[in-house]
Amino acid sequence: MTEARPRISKAVIPAAGLGTRFLPATKATPKEMLPVVDKPAIQYVVEEAVAADLSDVLMITGRNKRPLEDHFDRNYELEEALTRKGDESRLARVQESSDLATMHYVRQGDPRGLGHAVLCAEPHVGDQPFAVLLGDDLIDPRDPLLTRMIEVQERFGGSVVALMEVDPSQIHLYGCAAIEATGDDGVVRVTDLVEKPAVADAPSSYAVIGRYVLDPAVFDVLRKTEPGRGGEIQLTDALRELAQNGGSDGPVHGVVFQGRRYDTGDRGDYLRAIVRLACEREDLGPDFRAWLRSYVTEEMDHLERDR
Repeated sequence: MTEARPRISKAVIPAAGLGTRFLPATKATPKEMLPVVDKPAIQYVVEEAVAADLSDVLMITGRNKRPLEDHFDRNYELEEALTRKGDESRLARVQESSDLATMHYVRQGDPRGLGHAVLCAEPHVGDQPFAVLLGDDLIDPRDPLLTRMIEVQERFGGSVVALMEVDPSQIHLYGCAAIEATGDDGVVRVTDLVEKPAVADAPSSYAVIGRYVLDPAVFDVLRKTEPGRGGEIQLTDALRELAQNGGSDGPVHGVVFQGRRYDTGDRGDYLRAIVRLACEREDLGPDFRAWLRSYVTEEMDHLERDR
């Protein structure tokens, strides 16, 4: 009888970045706390982990990231004030973040790249497979990508990355995967990985986006991984070794994602994410869509008159 694979229960969220693309807003506020409509971006990510039954969340932080811990902690003074006012709706929204999951925090210290941030999770994760969610990528809750990745890992073992087909001209912005078919729709075998390749050197148009389910064997590889692109320890380089060598550490598979993804690490995409999510809210959507329709019509009229 085949031994059952351990159930994945832990999520790791690297959140030590400086957020320089959003300066000066991120001078004193962590980029993960920038609001997407009325919740900080990081809360969407934690909610995604919880929706995939990952109740134990480790956040890899750095200096000036204390607001992240405060957000997922109780705020008794605020709760008491809302209780006195009888504002049960806002009270529930305030308490929601502190009741989401069991939260843990560890500081990365030196900013030595995503691979190093993942390595910081080893004492907490131990010898169990775990998920990694990058805070700049928001996955729409109607598209359960992480749940599907966990299913693939439990079936095949090894590690699993999320892949998305992008325009070839944009592949230099991502890690890029060489793939081969498995016979399962939407699931591929990863044979090679290249971090931010030139267009001419890209093995495919499949980009690695910010979701991973990793075998703990990645820790041994990361410890031996030399700094790569940008002088940082790249998780892509460690996964490349696992993909090429496999063996007892298992294969690397990819789940091809075709759903809704919002990149909050880019200013333009961040604004588009807010507009899309606001339009879809039952409490905000009708009025906001009407205003947006009117605004776009007025802008188009102005452009026509200025020609």
